[in-house]
Amino acid sequence: MLRWLLFIVVYLAMGLYTLQALRSGTRFPWVHYLYIVLALLALGNFIYQFTWGEDPGRVLSRPKSYAFGFLLALLTFNLITIFFLFSEDIYRLLVASYHKLFGGSEDFSMPARRRFLSLIALGIASLPFGALLYGMYRGKYNFRVLRYNLEFKDLPEGFHNYTITQISDVHSGSFDNRKKIEYGVDLVNRQQSDVIFFTGDLVNNKTSEMTPWTGLFSTLSAPDGVYSILGNHDYGDYIDWNTEEEKAQNLEDLKALQREMGFDLLLNEHRFLERGGDRLALIGVENWGRGGFKKAGDLDKATGAIDPRDFKILLSHDPSHWEDQVIHHPMHFHLTLSGHTHGMQFGIEIPGWVKWSPVKWRYKYWAGIYEELGQFINVNRGFGFLGYPGRVGIWPEVTVITLKKAGLS
Repeated sequence: MLRWLLFIVVYLAMGLYTLQALRSGTRFPWVHYLYIVLALLALGNFIYQFTWGEDPGRVLSRPKSYAFGFLLALLTFNLITIFFLFSEDIYRLLVASYHKLFGGSEDFSMPARRRFLSLIALGIASLPFGALLYGMYRGKYNFRVLRYNLEFKDLPEGFHNYTITQISDVHSGSFDNRKKIEYGVDLVNRQQSDVIFFTGDLVNNKTSEMTPWTGLFSTLSAPDGVYSILGNHDYGDYIDWNTEEEKAQNLEDLKALQREMGFDLLLNEHRFLERGGDRLALIGVENWGRGGFKKAGDLDKATGAIDPRDFKILLSHDPSHWEDQVIHHPMHFHLTLSGHTHGMQFGIEIPGWVKWSPVKWRYKYWAGIYEELGQFINVNRGFGFLGYPGRVGIWPEVTVITLKKAGLS
């Protein structure tokens, strides 16, 4: 209760400071009243959803996600506005103190200067505010197809120009627009790749979240099949279950559901894909993540019957597994496909110029293609979303990778 009271006091204080900027920057009272109403509604809904609202657990439900998203947008608007105005107040205080100690005077009323600074602050603050709202309205379903060509000297000739489509992090419990999801699934099929790989996190918590979408995702198809692995959310670790048996049954139900959809779920297992008398090894491990994440992945078990000379593709949900165990493993894994990070669903990407997200402070390999010790990894930015119900700058991704044998056109 004390933390809630402290949060409310700080939030209201920030709101009053921002309101002063609005009063200085605009002469229209309706703008001031609109801000007050929006700020109080966002606060009230947030408090309700995170106290008396339903769906307890570490993963945010849809109502909680939207409550968090709207509050985040307003807090960002407030913080940026306050940064500008508070900096000016500090400057005025320092100059006033100087003149009081050493003489002289300055007119600090200067309403024109205050109004100009307020307009600048509000203008800049409106950019991330608008971006966060756009991310919730459209950005989360702004699907992008990213294409890569990867060349290998030891790729079997039968797999030259072999195409892979990868999706990851569906998080079906967050979906709220069937037409957009239908478009995304159709986009995957329209790539007409030789094989489709799904790299984990089909749900947020429970198998039942996927039930309304089972028929739709069952339409995913490719000549060599659809293969999948589990992600950390698929194990049901982020909510309280009545019994351990209920939790275990949920996981078994999820495994059965994936097979019902036509997914070949790999649980520390491997398969061989064949083309023109050549083969490559496909390995799928259970989730292995650094820190407190589940570590069920077992590379040795998954590769027990694989010839070290085989060309190998590894499906592993968390890219920290690649960094900590895969690239230094005695077995050479030519290509690893991961997800998990979502690119934090927020960042700036301008191809060939900048790629940045705060998630880079947590994960060294967080989005796109990386190479270490002659081995590649693609970290997919995710198909769905979680927590903040939107995406800004880091859009939902369908990856298409074409394998090339070096020396062949």
